[in-house]
Amino acid sequence: MSGVRHSAAVLAAVALLATGCGTSASQGDPNAPLEVWTRSLEDTAKVYEKIFSDFTAKTGIKIDYKPVYNDFDKRMQERAASKDLPDLVITDVSALGVYQSQGMVGEIDRAGFAGGADLVERAWNNAKGADGRYYAVPVSTQAQATFIRKDWREKLGKPVPTTWAELVDLAKAFTTGDPDGNGQSDTYGMLVPGSTDRGYLAWWAASYIWQAGGDILAEEGGKYRVAVDSPGTVSAVEWLRGMFCDTKIVQPGALTTITNDAHTFFEQGKAGIYLTGPYMMGRFDKAPGKDRYEVIASPKGPNGSTVLGEGENMYLMAGSARPSDQKKLAEFMVSPDAQKAGMQGVPRPVVRLPVNSKVDVSAVYSDPRWNTVAKVYADSARPFPNVPNFQPFRQQTAETLNALFARCGTDVRAELGKLAANLNKELKAQGIAK
Repeated sequence: MSGVRHSAAVLAAVALLATGCGTSASQGDPNAPLEVWTRSLEDTAKVYEKIFSDFTAKTGIKIDYKPVYNDFDKRMQERAASKDLPDLVITDVSALGVYQSQGMVGEIDRAGFAGGADLVERAWNNAKGADGRYYAVPVSTQAQATFIRKDWREKLGKPVPTTWAELVDLAKAFTTGDPDGNGQSDTYGMLVPGSTDRGYLAWWAASYIWQAGGDILAEEGGKYRVAVDSPGTVSAVEWLRGMFCDTKIVQPGALTTITNDAHTFFEQGKAGIYLTGPYMMGRFDKAPGKDRYEVIASPKGPNGSTVLGEGENMYLMAGSARPSDQKKLAEFMVSPDAQKAGMQGVPRPVVRLPVNSKVDVSAVYSDPRWNTVAKVYADSARPFPNVPNFQPFRQQTAETLNALFARCGTDVRAELGKLAANLNKELKAQGIAK
């Protein structure tokens, strides 16, 4: 779907939702359990179940918990269109613009939110809409980090990379130097979730684009201009394409690999460098094994080491018959006890970095790798822009990058120029163009 058509769909949904969002059984009945959705697989769902059980034990408020992963966004839109929203939803920060523009969430009063003063300001920014108001409650934050097969690196006598040049050199060594010692050419350097599904390739590439001084959108005075054809972006994309077309240091099938499939390449010893979220540590500690890999801050590019810093919000969905109980659960989720419980999830925490300033990362995790992630988040992380709907920008960027990396002779500058023209149309359609 093009960005313009996507915006038209959003506007149509807004008109539909304006007639009234919440008429589900849980929202219409003040005595029914609160219906809560999270974007979760089985392992993280178990962590949420424990947290919600603790909440019920403390307050007597029952929870009808529904973990959803496949087609989460589609199913949420179906519920919105039928005016049958859950009471609360925990999902990515990136959903905020869509939910707010469609009238699916109301404004959050920070001043009247118990414990709100204890939440770090950078986390609150993840809940801030394009208009400067708050439409969610942050429950978790994180920053991307670079995972490296330490045993491979040490076997080949390579240093921990601190620059782009050293990163590429290490990736070449992993691809050609038989780091696993099996005598076969079956290992690769860079692990890339290069599918266009949900804009994965743009999600992965964004950090490198920022590290070169480029961007997808640039903010100026509350409005935005397209920066995807800027010199920094062009330079970054040409450098990234070199991994596919020149040095060939990425895993086979990278341009159709979604994130869930990408993880297995690192897990099974097929790729040795992976820029991803810290939530993967629990899984990778089992395979390839905690002692076989290391977690480092992203090596510096020409313009620094900025990486994507994301997180999850709790959205209090509009129209609930139980706004007081909605608020109680949100306040519980950011309490020190619930934050710590979420951080102790095995194998993956649902609270990666705490949003509550009273929770000590070092004390809870007792793991220096999490200290690294916390420092990266504090020093070098940034989110995607708080535009009404960033997904069309991410999706179209992923599609252009995918095509550029697949067709090595294409003119990068020209193709990014075409992308810029399309993104300009989307900016105007969303009413946020500079």
